[in-house]
Amino acid sequence: MDFYVILGVERDVSPTDLERAYTRLARRYHPDINPGDSEAAAFFQRVNEAYQTLRNPDRRRAYDVGGEPRATLQGTSVEFHGFDFSTPVSGASATFGELFSEVLPDASAAAVPDAGGDLHGEITLGFEEALRGAVRQLTITRLDACAVCGGSGVRRAAERGCGACQGSGTRQWRRGHMVFSKTCESCAGSGRQRQRPCTACGAAGTAAVTEGITVQVPAGIADGARLRIPGKGNAGPGGGAVGDLYITAAVEPHRLFERDGDDLILEVPLGVHEAALGADFRIPTTDGFTTLRVPAGTQSGERLRLPALGAPARGGARGDLIVEIRIVVPRLTDERSRELLREFGRMNPTDERRDLFAG
Repeated sequence: MDFYVILGVERDVSPTDLERAYTRLARRYHPDINPGDSEAAAFFQRVNEAYQTLRNPDRRRAYDVGGEPRATLQGTSVEFHGFDFSTPVSGASATFGELFSEVLPDASAAAVPDAGGDLHGEITLGFEEALRGAVRQLTITRLDACAVCGGSGVRRAAERGCGACQGSGTRQWRRGHMVFSKTCESCAGSGRQRQRPCTACGAAGTAAVTEGITVQVPAGIADGARLRIPGKGNAGPGGGAVGDLYITAAVEPHRLFERDGDDLILEVPLGVHEAALGADFRIPTTDGFTTLRVPAGTQSGERLRLPALGAPARGGARGDLIVEIRIVVPRLTDERSRELLREFGRMNPTDERRDLFAG
């Protein structure tokens, strides 16, 4: 983009007004004022480059003749006008690259607008809310394409002579004794310009906007999962691509259930007699209550799987509910209970610790 357009000044701007324009943009886009804002930092770098070039009379004169250093010549024909020996060439002999630096430009120097950055946010969901899915209304502030200039950073204005080529439509320069000319990129060879810097966005092409968005949270979303909302990040300066918005889900824990992928885990206490004899009883699920059948002889830590009672999964399926058994040993408070357990042990002699000494 043209350095004068970036700073929002005319080509005949005075040094004082040039400094004022730079100060105004620096107060708005300096990295110290916009910590963590990569777009503002990138634009400030361009503002600083433009100011450092135009504040120096020699560099400004060279820029006015030669145009933006990084401007591409793609599609612009260059003509050779022969040799001019009327003016001595000072300094060392030029290399081939120096002689033809504008005739054969580096293709990598083509200016490509910087893409806008992504934005990140977080939403908090209850455990069961995450299983069911939810809708959230969020308010975000981001950089969007300037509504006045459409993101170009310039506006149409009354036609005037092109300052880059002084109205000739071509630019001429010397390399040693050789003279070249080419079509002026600033006015496309017309010698006239009908653009001026956009004052609404300071020629950046972007402006801060605050808007409300609706976020559809899918059923079964897990803690830490990210939702991508395309095109709701920051717009790039000078018409660059728009970034995306990423929303991270923070799911609150549940007092009973623990999640493992698409499965839910529920720990269920079991009495000694229920584990030994087996039992049927009701347990809670996220859909209400269901009956659990515990086989006789179930051990502590054993897991029983109830299909399709877990979290929603992709494709409309569901995970399982895994019931983990925890046997609770009673505290005996009377001699009758103790005697019954002793009798049970005498009737069922087993060595539960035999594997400790095996091998």
